[in-house]
Amino acid sequence: MALPPFFTPGRPGPPPPQPPAPAPFGCPPPPLPSPAFPPPLPQRPGPFPGASAPFLQPPLALQPRAPGEASRGGGGGGGGSFYQVPPPPLPPPPPQCRAFLGNDAGERPRPPPPGPGPPWSPRWPEAPPPSDVLGDAALQRLRDRQWLEAVFGTPRRAGCPVSPRAPAGPSLGEVRARLRGSLRLVRRLRDLGHALREAEGDGVVWAQLHAEAQPLRAELAERLQLLTQAAYVGEARRRLERVRRRRLRLRERAWEREAEREVEATRAAEREQEIDRWRVKCVQEVEEKKREQELKAAADGVLSEVRKKQADTKRMVDILRALEKLRKLRKEAAARKGVCPPASADETFEHHLQRLRKLIKKRSELYEAEERALRVMLEGEQEEERKRELEKKQRKEKEKFLLQKREIESKLFGDPDEFPLAHLLQPFRQYYLQAEHSLPALIQIRN
Repeated sequence: MALPPFFTPGRPGPPPPQPPAPAPFGCPPPPLPSPAFPPPLPQRPGPFPGASAPFLQPPLALQPRAPGEASRGGGGGGGGSFYQVPPPPLPPPPPQCRAFLGNDAGERPRPPPPGPGPPWSPRWPEAPPPSDVLGDAALQRLRDRQWLEAVFGTPRRAGCPVSPRAPAGPSLGEVRARLRGSLRLVRRLRDLGHALREAEGDGVVWAQLHAEAQPLRAELAERLQLLTQAAYVGEARRRLERVRRRRLRLRERAWEREAEREVEATRAAEREQEIDRWRVKCVQEVEEKKREQELKAAADGVLSEVRKKQADTKRMVDILRALEKLRKLRKEAAARKGVCPPASADETFEHHLQRLRKLIKKRSELYEAEERALRVMLEGEQEEERKRELEKKQRKEKEKFLLQKREIESKLFGDPDEFPLAHLLQPFRQYYLQAEHSLPALIQIRN
């Protein structure tokens, strides 16, 4: 059969493989080439212009056919004979950016073919050994480790020895124990020295004491070996200084907390005193109101009694008038009958009437004076109450006005509690508020 025009002898061969585009920012670089990752095969161009899709259109390996097969194929173009071979499998996806699992981890997915990495990623610090030296799994692990080092830094390798850490300085407990042991040995050696001086005449005892003092002396020298080193003593002093500063800091914090507690207690006591004063003031106001109400009730009771007595005096005056009219009528009736009372009886009656009228007049004048006094007292109390109500109302209005004025001034010039006297807006504030303290400024503003 005839081959497509693509394979005519006059047509040039497939284009050479192009390097892949650089990876975007943040993607790891591909590994180095190795036998495990063969280079990509030439791709067949698509029907449309542009780069071919390597994964959507697998490559075709063109192999020569046998002569018999070429003759059976019929002919056309006279060029070489080819037949199609199944394409190779697709390469695995690149490894994911996750933590390295170690030397005993399973086989990791293989990255895509090598290509020029991004300009910001460095190349591998060292080339991997050949595959015949290491196995495939070990070689893959080495490449994975190199890939991780290039992406995430330079971690510690499994084969590298651990760098020895700087030895920690002496602890204070160790220094304290060493000093106490040294002092104990010094006291023991001092006692043995006194005993040796006393036993100079007895050679056996002296030798025994000397043999006992030798290991103590060696142990003391061993203990003092570190205590005589400047680095050891300096580290111990630094630790002591650190502990001293820490204790001082804790003590200062305790003092600050104690001062804060004292300040809080003082504030609480002041608040309690203010609350007590407010309660006493409220109790006094309630007692004053209660006393005023009692006085008002007593004045009302006395006034009602006075009015009742005045009504009694008026009734007595009416009774005297009725009694005088009744005597006059009876006297006229007796005169018509011819009975005439003596003149002394009329005088006695008139005398009693005059006496009773004087008594009633005095009582009425007294009751009127009491009524006037009670009325004046009640009017004074009512006036005082009205005055207090008016003062309270004026005080509330003044406080409201001052609050509004303070809000307006704070919006115009800022809060005076937050701004110092040397603030930038203070001259303007003084200029606009000078009328409150200067009469000429007030007259100038009014004019």
